[in-house]
Amino acid sequence: MKRRLLAAGLAAASLAVFTGLAHSQPVDVAGVKYAPEVTVGGAKLQLNGAGVRYKAIFKVYAAGLYLTAKANTPQAALTAPGPKRLHIVMLRDIDGNELGKLFTRGMEQNASREDFAKSIPGTIKMGEIFAAKKMLAQGESFQVDWLPGQGTVISINGKQAAEPIKEPEFYSSLMKIWLGNNPADAQLKELLLGKEPKSVRNDGA
Repeated sequence: MKRRLLAAGLAAASLAVFTGLAHSQPVDVAGVKYAPEVTVGGAKLQLNGAGVRYKAIFKVYAAGLYLTAKANTPQAALTAPGPKRLHIVMLRDIDGNELGKLFTRGMEQNASREDFAKSIPGTIKMGEIFAAKKMLAQGESFQVDWLPGQGTVISINGKQAAEPIKEPEFYSSLMKIWLGNNPADAQLKELLLGKEPKSVRNDGA
């Protein structure tokens, strides 16, 4: 009975996110407000999807994906033209060093061997960024921006954390943590793609 109630609650929360997107209203994800539009690199982006990353029954973070045009497949999202943004807000405290390790593992599980090899310098830099932060507390945020001609920009609490990581393979490998064949959370993947969520979850980053 408890499992059925939990599943019903998760489904209701997910449907609320999906419905909010359908009406182009600001989306409330576990108390985090995602605007329907943002401007990144001089381009207007729209919220493609948003949802919560769960680990077992616990909320870990809220995530929202912004693109120049709607995309409902991983390939379309990864190859969308122009700037892109993934904005994540923590819903519980997490060790920065551990988060960096989880992301690295998620990249390795989803990227091709060739792409992951090309991503190693950027992956090391990403690990250093999160290790330096030490702790991402509940309510803190980070975002991953893709800026054509510059690369991947990681910002923490709205402040750019390092120089852009230029290799496009790094950006693709990083985004596959959420959009790859073995995503951190299968329901979150569906929500980021603007779809009604499925019931299967994984247990990665």
